[in-house]
Amino acid sequence: MLKKQSIADDPIKMEEETIIIAALSTLSSSKLSDLTHSILSLTNSHLRRLSAVLSSPSLFFLTLHHLHSLSLPDKILLISRHLLSSLHQFTSHFEPTPPPPPPPPSYFVRHSDIDAVLLLLLLCEVHQLNPEALQGISSGKWRAVLSQLYTDTMLTLTGGGGGGYSTVNVLMQYIEMVIRCRRFVGVMARENGGKEWMEVAASPAAVVALPSVEVIRGGGGVECVICKEEMREGRDVCELPCEHSFHWICILPWFRKRNTCPCCRFRLPTDDVFGEIQRLWELLVKASSSGGLDGE
Repeated sequence: MLKKQSIADDPIKMEEETIIIAALSTLSSSKLSDLTHSILSLTNSHLRRLSAVLSSPSLFFLTLHHLHSLSLPDKILLISRHLLSSLHQFTSHFEPTPPPPPPPPSYFVRHSDIDAVLLLLLLCEVHQLNPEALQGISSGKWRAVLSQLYTDTMLTLTGGGGGGYSTVNVLMQYIEMVIRCRRFVGVMARENGGKEWMEVAASPAAVVALPSVEVIRGGGGVECVICKEEMREGRDVCELPCEHSFHWICILPWFRKRNTCPCCRFRLPTDDVFGEIQRLWELLVKASSSGGLDGE
């Protein structure tokens, strides 16, 4: 399994939590309500899946066997896709208008992998809270230990066994999961000789969706920063969401290597899992520091 990774309250974790909460504070009441509802639905779905895994001996051992069969890089990718799927749902409420195209299906996690990543995260949590909890016992008895922690988690989310989930508790649990996954991905990637983030190509779907605009009278004389030549009146050029324009023939090779605007580093969506995690996290950072992206 993954190496022990402490995510106890520390300056880095507190900063990440502050970024997310500050970004949430910029949402309008309607957007915050929609976001909370979507997180409640997702949390409910995940809890049902984890409950099914823990209550079924056969499903538990199949899922555990699946985890054991994965290499460490595969575990990192599994958590990364889970994080990316969660971040897409979370940051969709912060995306500028118009929003980018939807992510490709490859970003999302299959049901069997959802079971695996939920069990993996639970195992990591048990190891963090009590490193000796699963030591000295057979894997056949792991289910009982994990089920007890799951029950304690459910009691917290429902406010001590009341008639429904506590919205605040569910939201904080979700934020904790996002932070935990992000730190696992970054630390594990670096420990295995890789970079946490890297320069990546823009998603072809995002590039194709970019508008083509005509240079109008008065717009001539502006140069394309890539080729340093004038964008002449009457010629169609590519306009990015950040409102910077370039010759199509110049920007297409650029986006085959990187997903950033040559002028301001605005990021387009990418098909790379780690690059997209970076883009969405930067979206939250920008929202938290600028008071929102959509003027609300």
